[in-house]
Amino acid sequence: MSIFWTLWITVITLIVIIGCAVLLKLTNKNDTGVKEGEPMPHSFDGIQELNNPLPKWWVGLFWFSITIALIYSFAFPSYTANWNGLLNWTSADKNIKSQAESDQLAETSNSQYQREMNAAEAKYGEIFKQLAYQPSGEYKDIDVIAKDPEAVKVGQRLFLQNCAQCHGSDARGSKGFPNLADNDWLYGGEPLAIKETIMKGRVGAMPAWKDILGEQGVTEVTSYVLQLSGRRVNALEAQAGEERFVMCAACHGADGKGLTEFGAPNLTDKIWLYGGSRKAVEDTINNGRNGVMPAWSDVLGEDKIQLISAYVYSLSQEK
Repeated sequence: MSIFWTLWITVITLIVIIGCAVLLKLTNKNDTGVKEGEPMPHSFDGIQELNNPLPKWWVGLFWFSITIALIYSFAFPSYTANWNGLLNWTSADKNIKSQAESDQLAETSNSQYQREMNAAEAKYGEIFKQLAYQPSGEYKDIDVIAKDPEAVKVGQRLFLQNCAQCHGSDARGSKGFPNLADNDWLYGGEPLAIKETIMKGRVGAMPAWKDILGEQGVTEVTSYVLQLSGRRVNALEAQAGEERFVMCAACHGADGKGLTEFGAPNLTDKIWLYGGSRKAVEDTINNGRNGVMPAWSDVLGEDKIQLISAYVYSLSQEK
């Protein structure tokens, strides 16, 4: 962040704190010319106001809050990237992009986040290994781990901490984020495919077709796609859309059932990632779609990913 915004935020913060102190000082000053406890020379609806001071406990608590605010402002970092405060405290190490970089700074870092992560790794790291590895030192098969209730519970907790923001706490996803609890998979639902997805991430991109198909072409392809999933549509539009669908078959297959090699969804079922209404399908064909899942290998490490993969795999095996 630029020095301008650093100074801007600092000045605004100090103005607010000092302003509160000045306001408190002024409101606690008796300059009315009336002694404390005496009636004021005015009334409201027949109610006489007395010149009573602010409660001492309230004034003391307010001064205490102002003092703490000043101490905090200088002792801890500002909400900018320019200063870590007099205590040089940070909630997390800035600019770290991988677990390897974080491990290198583990001993010298003053980051509270890193200290807590190191403590958690020391406490639970061995548990992760016991659940993920065979006695021979090799990883257990994911489908085997998925049958271990304790391992699945640990995998679920790791999922909730790292994956639920997008896929939901029940793993059923939402618009634009796949449901992981069914048997519909963009890149394959085999144990190793799930692990690869989590390890390396996925980048899905469908191009926009409005400039190539035109408005009428989009309408016709939409009718054909909806017909594939069993919807009643205009038969003539669907017939024309089938001829145009040859451009889509490269990814979705000639039968529209998708190809996991490209992460292209099956269009013949009733499962829609971005919505199955006619308008939603038209928007998809018109403007394309772009979805990105980040790679987690550097963040979580393979041990944890092995357990998360087992948990995700177990969800679809319940169906």
